[in-house]
Amino acid sequence: MQPQRLPAAGPAREALREKGQFWTPDWIAQAMVSYVLQSETDHIFDPAVGAGAFFKAAKVIGERLGSRIELLGAEIDQAALQQAAQHGLTADDLASVQMSNFVLHPPARRFNAIVANPPYIRHHRLPAEVKAYLKTYSANLLGAAIDGRAGLHIYFLLRALQLLAPGGRLAFIMPADTCEGVFARPLWEWITQRYHLEAVVTFTPAASPFPQVDTNPMIFLIRKTEPATDFWWTQCAQAETTQLQTWIRSGFGAEPDGPLRIHHRPLSEGLSTGLSRPPAAERQSGIVLADVARVWRGIATGANDFFFLTREQARSLEIPDEFLRLAVGRTRDVDGNTITPGMLQQLQAAGRPTLLLSLDGRPLAGFPPSVQHYLLEGEKLGLPQRPLIAQRRPWYKMEVRAVPPFLFAYLGRRHARFIRNIASVMPLTGFLCVYPHESDPAFLEKLWSALTHPDTLANLPLVGKSYGAGAIKVEPRALERLPIPASASRAAGLEAVKQYRQPTLFS
Repeated sequence: MQPQRLPAAGPAREALREKGQFWTPDWIAQAMVSYVLQSETDHIFDPAVGAGAFFKAAKVIGERLGSRIELLGAEIDQAALQQAAQHGLTADDLASVQMSNFVLHPPARRFNAIVANPPYIRHHRLPAEVKAYLKTYSANLLGAAIDGRAGLHIYFLLRALQLLAPGGRLAFIMPADTCEGVFARPLWEWITQRYHLEAVVTFTPAASPFPQVDTNPMIFLIRKTEPATDFWWTQCAQAETTQLQTWIRSGFGAEPDGPLRIHHRPLSEGLSTGLSRPPAAERQSGIVLADVARVWRGIATGANDFFFLTREQARSLEIPDEFLRLAVGRTRDVDGNTITPGMLQQLQAAGRPTLLLSLDGRPLAGFPPSVQHYLLEGEKLGLPQRPLIAQRRPWYKMEVRAVPPFLFAYLGRRHARFIRNIASVMPLTGFLCVYPHESDPAFLEKLWSALTHPDTLANLPLVGKSYGAGAIKVEPRALERLPIPASASRAAGLEAVKQYRQPTLFS
C-alpha cells in the first residue's frame, strides 16, 4: 500500500510538520527491513511506528524467509497507530508497541534490528525544556553538546545506536541535514569511531521517497561491529525500483544495472566531502571563493513590514530620501542574474518594496518630525521587544553594509545563483553579499565570469545543504569554501591570486 499523499498546503500539512510525520513508502521500507533482518534476529524494533510501514515490510519479508518476526516498537501518537490498523496491521501486530517517547523514555533492553523513519521535527518546534534535556543528553554521550540547531531525528539516531545489541543492524531514513548541518562532522566522527557505517543511500529528486516534502532523504545502514575505513554509497535514480532491495539483500555485492549509481568510498573522503554528496573528483588545481572575496549575509531588519517600504509608502509617510536606501528583499523579485535600475523601476511600478529605512543611532529627537512620528508608531506596535530588534541600541538603528558588487541568492525555490548588482542595491537576508578583495573593474569582470562559469556553479552542491526537488541552501562561510576550478579561472582570464586585505563590511 502506498503512503497517504501529503496535502499541498494548509492546516493538515502544518499538523504533519508539527508531528514530523511523513510515512515511508513500501519499496523503501522493505529495502531497509531487508538490511536489518540479515542479522541473527527474531525481531525488529521501530522507535517511531507511525502508520506501521516497517511492521508491514517485516511481515512480508518474514513470510518470504519462512520465519515469524516479532514486531516491537514505540509511538506517542495514538492516531498514527489507528492508521496502521487501517493499513492492514492487526491488533496482534501492534500489541508490543509501547506508547512512550523513545528519546525521553527509552526501553530497558537492547535490540538486534532497529529500523526507523524518525519524526522530522526541527529544533525551533521543540519545547525549551526538551531542548535543554537533549543538550545534556548529547553532552553526556558524546563529550560535547550537539549544536542546538539539530532536529529531533538526530537524537532518535543516537538513542537507537545506544540500544543496538552487539552485531546488530540499524537502518534509518533521515533528511540530508543529518550529515550537512553544523553538528554533522563531530556527530559522524563519533558514530564512525564506534560503529560500522556500512552503506549510505541517496536519491535523485525524481526518485525521492517523499516527493511532496521539502527535504532530501537519505538512508543510513549501520552495524554494531568494528568500525571500517570505507563504506558503500549509492544514488537511486528511480522510484519504486526493486533494485535497491536486491542490492542490499546481496550484502552490497550485486551490481544492478540502471537506477543505482554505486561507489565504494574511503570513509575519510566521505566525511570530508559529505555523506550526502557524490565522491569528490580528483582534486583540481584552483582557488576557493575566500581567496578572492568575503561573504556576509544580507541585512536583517527584524521587521520587513516596517523597515522595508514601497515608494508610495515612503512618500505618504514623508520619509526624507537621506534615510532611504535602495534594497531588494525577495529572490523571486530578481528575474535573472543582474539587478538593473530598470528592474527596480518595474518592481516599484508593481508596488513592491524597494526602499530600506536605514536610520543611524541618533536620539529620536534628532530626526525630522515625520520620521519621529513613524518610529513612535513602531513602538506602539511593540517592535522594540522583538528578539532581533531588541538587541539593537537604539532599536531603530539599522545594520550598515557597503554596497556589494555581487549577491548570491541562497534561499527559496529558485535556483541558487550569483547576481550582478548594477543597481547598487542593499540586499536583505534572502541574499548573501559577496565582497571581492579588489575593486578594480577589470578584476570584477574576470571574477564575475569565473563565478558564473558552469564548472563553478556545478560545485555549489559541495558546499550547500540539500532540500527537496534538488534545492540547496548555502550559508556565508560555506559559500567562501566554494571551489572555483582552474578551468573556470582560465576561461575568465583570472590570474593566480593572493590574499588581499579584506574590506570593511559594516560600521
